[in-house]
Amino acid sequence: MPAVRTLPDLSAPSVRTEVPGPRSRAIHERRMRTVARGVGSILPVYIEHADGPWVTDVDGNRFLDLGSGIGVTTLGHVNPAATAAAAAQLDRVTHTLFTVTPYEGYVRLAERLAEKTPGDHEKRSIFVNSGAEAVENAVKIARRHTGRRVVAALDHAFHGRTNLTLAMNHKAAYGTGFGPFASDIHRVPNSYPYRDGLTGEQAAQRTITHLEQRIGVADLAAVIAEPIQGEGGFVVPADGYLPALQEWCTRNGVVFIADEIQTGLGRTGTWFVSEHFGVVPDLVLTAKAIAAGLPLAGVTGRAEIMDAPDPGSLGGTFGGNPVSIAAALAVFDELDDGRFFAAALRIGEKLQRGLSDLASRHPLIGDVRGVGAMYAFELSEPGTTRPAAGAASAIAEFAAQHGILLLTAGSDSNVIRFLPTLTTTDDHLGIALDVIDRALATLD
Repeated sequence: MPAVRTLPDLSAPSVRTEVPGPRSRAIHERRMRTVARGVGSILPVYIEHADGPWVTDVDGNRFLDLGSGIGVTTLGHVNPAATAAAAAQLDRVTHTLFTVTPYEGYVRLAERLAEKTPGDHEKRSIFVNSGAEAVENAVKIARRHTGRRVVAALDHAFHGRTNLTLAMNHKAAYGTGFGPFASDIHRVPNSYPYRDGLTGEQAAQRTITHLEQRIGVADLAAVIAEPIQGEGGFVVPADGYLPALQEWCTRNGVVFIADEIQTGLGRTGTWFVSEHFGVVPDLVLTAKAIAAGLPLAGVTGRAEIMDAPDPGSLGGTFGGNPVSIAAALAVFDELDDGRFFAAALRIGEKLQRGLSDLASRHPLIGDVRGVGAMYAFELSEPGTTRPAAGAASAIAEFAAQHGILLLTAGSDSNVIRFLPTLTTTDDHLGIALDVIDRALATLD
């Protein structure tokens, strides 16, 4: 294993200019003339380099990154093991289409996923480029295996920006003007303890009743669920919800797909957060953190389901690129020794304590929730569960001006979510919590 890199002595953010600074603004002007408007940016600061939990922009402003590329650089920006593995692979083979002339790295990564995904059944994997591609392929595989056509997604879900995944998303804004969408997609109630007040069993029965009465088992190929919803606001289902839903799927021959694109590979202190809920999915989707910043995603699942499609019906030109595969194998090696899992649990404990303290002093915080290094707080009108409009964006803007990068989320855009790198220290989190405390004070 490569030696652990010693990070520069970076104890705090450093904001030298206004945010965004003059060089970022100049680049942004060029961007507006050449980059499509639909490719938006939450904060138009242009990053020059990154290291561990830090990103530094072209104006020299250093930010503590509590979003890590929306969960991609989980092991820290420029993870030395992954970058070394990718660089070595660049000197050997950059590309050869696996479906024409294959290579061992693809097989090795499939073996690692078979070992680490939940369950001890025989498994198969395919590799593609992005999370949305993984979702698309999982749906194809489930439909071929079952001979059924309908797919059910949960309320508040987000699964991507392709035509099929737009039909699966909860938030209408992602799909406005892009229809018609893929057919035979239904959205069903989820478990949202803060808002619905239901136990896991009650919420599962509500979902199952909807599946049985509104869709019908005979046509249902798959149910897809993020075990903890990402864009939906880090919604953690009530205990018992996911196991009951999975058991119903198994009894009825429905493929249960766990979208672990944001939750998997160390983020929550385990290989996959499905373990936290005691769930063994039929198919598990991975992306984001799998290759430490290089494009890669996968579908891993039961052999009898994954082998349903005929040879040649799955794959793509760049799916499982050798350089991305090499980085991913290094990520698995990094996670094997357990130190990053311990870091995720430490971060979760710090955030739970710190955010709960803020909630006790700021009535805008209605709920604090999460697992491991995947935490959030929801902002509501005091004494209610009604979303506090504009509060999350105001907090994120205040934080950016003080060198803290935060992500908003939630179907009502009223959630602040934390996806820090696992190289983030308690002291770093303490600085961020202090900034958030001051931001909340301006809104009280």
